[in-house]
Amino acid sequence: MNEIIVIKTEELKARSAEFRAGDKLLLTGTVYTARDAAHKRFMALLDEGKELPFDINNAVIYYAGPTPAPEGRPIGSCGPTTSGRMDRFAPRLLDLGLGAMVGKGERSQEVRDAIVRNKALYLCAVGGAGALACNCIKSCEVIAFEDLGCESVKRLCVERFPLIVADDCFGGDIFSEGRAKYKR
Repeated sequence: MNEIIVIKTEELKARSAEFRAGDKLLLTGTVYTARDAAHKRFMALLDEGKELPFDINNAVIYYAGPTPAPEGRPIGSCGPTTSGRMDRFAPRLLDLGLGAMVGKGERSQEVRDAIVRNKALYLCAVGGAGALACNCIKSCEVIAFEDLGCESVKRLCVERFPLIVADDCFGGDIFSEGRAKYKR
């Protein structure tokens, strides 16, 4: 697709087969932030047979550690962090129903296989543009692990958050496709 697709978070997984690597989306709805420390705690909760702090089924996790909110704003800068640091956790969360992940950078083959297996998506946000990305965030609420500070789990309400499909549910991957296209 060449046009920009406007979509709600709750529709992502059900419509994942419509998207291909390279498609551009404007995402609106609920997104949860979680980075390395939160993911380690997710795994500990799951290993203990406990529930995660939010319903993982069809959820969207944004790999970000937002800065504190300036006065009059719901959040500070909120750019993506390197997704590869969550690769050891992502397949398990995808197998539990995670609908999509948002971050930056390439994912491992194991994660890409889990995306295909679970008909999920990996979306890239523009790195280095966290101050601009925060303009798409309408609310922010800490919902778990407050002691982690910027790495606590937050529930964000995003509106028309610009993203690119990096890995689709058919195995399409913008990183490997880009290397192949421009290989000399």
